[in-house]
Amino acid sequence: MSHLYRIVCVVAARPNLMKMAPLLRAFGKPPLQVETILVHTGQHYDADMDSQFFSALEMGAPDFRLDVGSASHAVQTAEVMRRFEPVLDQTAPAAVLVVGDVNSTLACALTAAKKDIPVLHVEAGLRSHDRTMPEEINRVLTDQLSDLLFTSESGAMSNLLREGVPANRIHFVGNVMIDTLMLRLPYAPPAQTVLLRANLAGFIGREQPYALLTLHRPSNVDDPRRLRALMETVAKLSTDVPVLFPLHPRTRAMLQSHDLARLLDAPGVACLPPLPYLDMLGLMKSACLVLTDSGGVQEETTALGVPCLTLRENTERPVTVNEGSNAIAGRDPAVILALCRDILRYGGKTGRIPKYWDGRAAERVAGATVAWLANRREARS
Repeated sequence: MSHLYRIVCVVAARPNLMKMAPLLRAFGKPPLQVETILVHTGQHYDADMDSQFFSALEMGAPDFRLDVGSASHAVQTAEVMRRFEPVLDQTAPAAVLVVGDVNSTLACALTAAKKDIPVLHVEAGLRSHDRTMPEEINRVLTDQLSDLLFTSESGAMSNLLREGVPANRIHFVGNVMIDTLMLRLPYAPPAQTVLLRANLAGFIGREQPYALLTLHRPSNVDDPRRLRALMETVAKLSTDVPVLFPLHPRTRAMLQSHDLARLLDAPGVACLPPLPYLDMLGLMKSACLVLTDSGGVQEETTALGVPCLTLRENTERPVTVNEGSNAIAGRDPAVILALCRDILRYGGKTGRIPKYWDGRAAERVAGATVAWLANRREARS
């Protein structure tokens, strides 16, 4: 089948894959005549984990790998731009689609905009209003560069309008990450299976409640005093409920470099390696409580109706608090413990599913994109 349009789609880190998988499927459905070119910048890359995620999400291998790797924000952004420009020259796309808020999102949007190639931003308009977060800078600038902005929650449009983005560029489509969750949830293994694979069989009983912890943001793990306080809080919590802790590579490295790994020796804490998507989903869906500093986990727990405490002072996803199962716990150990124990005692809030978190967000993105490209082609002819 001949294609009317070619779109270059960019991923850089594992959370991007959960957002991109449904988009690639939606663009590939007839009668849409779209060819997608998948570029993996390699900003965050682990060969084994990446292959597991691509397999679990039934995604084909990337058409281009830029293999950028880790570096400072400036160097990494510049290197992505340097390596991405030849891809655009080779593929001559009708548009570039970026997701989320990592450095590669901004770098590829900027490269495309400077070459007069339309930019499509999925997950636009999210704001923490905290400019100390590198992701916040990436969000704001990417949205200013974008021709079409696809929002996942109703409040995002207000942010964009306030920043001067024309209303006709903004489309409220829902959350593509929840498309993936709804499609893959039936295949998520039970917690006992995940623990068995990690050689932790018997850590929790079959019906025993447990908490799940994820921690990776530099603001939490790079400061040794803050990291120590959080780990001591987790150890105290584990006397009330077992805590499962899949360790992000960054977090593991910081615990070791600051001589804090011993704080995880509490008998109620089980450290796991980074987990494949379905295993993580399996742990999340059955947890009685999730503690996290991840934006994606805030969204996933809201979709699952699982109580979540965000270990930050703010969130760029307020719908998870206003409508969902999330609450901002901050970083004060006493407050975190009190909120955890309140959830353990009373069950916590389950919230409701936000509008358009219905498994069809990617279809809305694809439909709006093709209509816009068709109108643009007609106006230029």
